[in-house]
Amino acid sequence: MNKPGTLYGVSLGPGDPGLITRSAWALLERRDAVWTYPVRSLRKESYALDIALRAGLTPPAQHQSLLFPMTHDAEKLARHWLKAAETVRDLLAIGQDVLFLVEGDASTYASFCYLARVLRELDVAAQIKIVAGVNSFNAACAQLQIPLSEQDDTIAIVPAAYGIAAVEKMLDDFDTLVLMKVKPLLDDLIDLLARRGLLAHSRFIEKAGSPVERIVADVASLKGSKVNYLSLLLVKNPNRARGDMIRGCRKKTTTELEE
Repeated sequence: MNKPGTLYGVSLGPGDPGLITRSAWALLERRDAVWTYPVRSLRKESYALDIALRAGLTPPAQHQSLLFPMTHDAEKLARHWLKAAETVRDLLAIGQDVLFLVEGDASTYASFCYLARVLRELDVAAQIKIVAGVNSFNAACAQLQIPLSEQDDTIAIVPAAYGIAAVEKMLDDFDTLVLMKVKPLLDDLIDLLARRGLLAHSRFIEKAGSPVERIVADVASLKGSKVNYLSLLLVKNPNRARGDMIRGCRKKTTTELEE
C-alpha cells in the first residue's frame, strides 16, 4: 500500500520570480510531484502558473488547473472547492505529492486556504504543509520605498469589499491601512480618502512585481477607471490621534476602548 502523499501550498510571491523562496524553488524543481494551480475560469490562464513559468521553471509531466471561480454564490463556491479537494485527495491517496501554486502567500487571502480546509473535511489525516511567501503588500512597500510600519505603528490589512463604513472607522485606529482587492469599491474609496485628506498619503499598486506592474501616486486620477483584481491601496494616516505613552506602551484611544 502506498504511503499517502502530501499537499504543499507553495507560495510564489506576488509576481517577481526573484521573490520565490529557496524552499518553494526546491519543491518546484521536483519531477515526482504533481503541480496544481488555481484558475478563475476555464478560459483564463493561471497567474500563479505564469509566475513559475517566468521564473524558468518547467512543469512536471503531470500538472492541472483547479477551478476557483470568482463569485459570491456560496453554493457554487462550495461545489468547486469540493471538486478541487476531491481531485487532490485522490492523488494523495495513491502516494502522489501535490504542489498547489499560489501567488503571494498561501496563508493570506489565498485559494489554498479553502482547498486545505475542504481537504481536511474529506480526510482528517491528510498531510498538508505550507511554504511561506512574500505578500503583495510587502512587495508594494519595497517598490514604493514606504515603510509598512515604524516603531509602534498599527496596521490593518483588510479586503476593501469589507465596506466603506468599516474602512473609515479603521482610519481612526490604524496608522497604515492595506486595502486589498480594491477593484469593486475604488471610486468610493477615493471619495473617502479625499474627504479625510489622505489622498496625498495613499498609493495604488497593481500586480506588484510582475512585468505589467502599475504604480499610481495620484490615486484620484484612477476614479472611473478599471483596475485589475490583483491591486491594492496603501494608505498612511499620519494625523491619527494616539494615546499617551504609559510605561513604554501606548494607552488605547477612545475609539479602541469602544471596541
